[in-house]
Amino acid sequence: MFTADIALLVLAGIALFAAFVNGAIGYGFSSLTVPLALLFYTNRILNPAVVIVEVLINFYVLLINLKGVPTVWRRVLPIVAGLVPGIVVGSFLLASLQPGWVKFATYSIFLPLILIQAAGWRRPIRSTWLVDFPFGTMLGVLYSVTTISGPPLAILFNNQGFVKNEFRAGLALVRVAESSVTAVAYYKLGLFITESAQLLYVLIPTVLIGIPLGAILMRRVDPETFRRICMSFDAWVVGFGLSHVLTELNLMQSPWAYSVMLATILIDCCLLYRFFANRAVLPRKA
Repeated sequence: MFTADIALLVLAGIALFAAFVNGAIGYGFSSLTVPLALLFYTNRILNPAVVIVEVLINFYVLLINLKGVPTVWRRVLPIVAGLVPGIVVGSFLLASLQPGWVKFATYSIFLPLILIQAAGWRRPIRSTWLVDFPFGTMLGVLYSVTTISGPPLAILFNNQGFVKNEFRAGLALVRVAESSVTAVAYYKLGLFITESAQLLYVLIPTVLIGIPLGAILMRRVDPETFRRICMSFDAWVVGFGLSHVLTELNLMQSPWAYSVMLATILIDCCLLYRFFANRAVLPRKA
């Protein structure tokens, strides 16, 4: 078992890297922080601290992408409207479910989403209330239970044809809404506890350092390659986390449980090879 001090040091390193990625690509703080940090903390302790930090990050991202808001706010309005009932349901689930099962749900839902995103899945999806409202509701449940929403949002927006500025502005609008409403729901349910508040002393400084550094880095590296490498790192971590929680809940015995991690690594290596092979071919075709 890790001591509290070691766990905080590890969390600081995780959060610094995640903030660095968020500054570089516009999202990813919770997607990278939560899977690793769940090895040391339960969702009930971790989520409230992450949500507070995400409120600050998302308002900052929205502020620097205000120019794209007028062109996208109508398109994301159904998603935002659907968030509220989903967040209410998800917050009650977080407060009532056994922590181990919440971890299991987090890893189980998140892993296929990462792999779908890494595979570059593309299917044109028309933006309508019939699609976006129920998507927003499911997203609200997912975010309030796990504090993760980047991968499903990225998949939806990419398949709805959002260009770069629209993508960032739409993402910021939805994430400001989901993090703010979730913070209120957590407060009403009494989920802000002392242990969560202590994590803020670690998370806030790492965000203040990591996000500007990430923004500077993106001027010097290829954003798609960097994003794809981050996906691989995330997939491997989530695969390990899922394997670990399978043994924790006695659903599979070690070492067989770690076959999930091995399968994740093999699948991702195939997708990673295809990504770089396609990147090498594109300049020749041009």
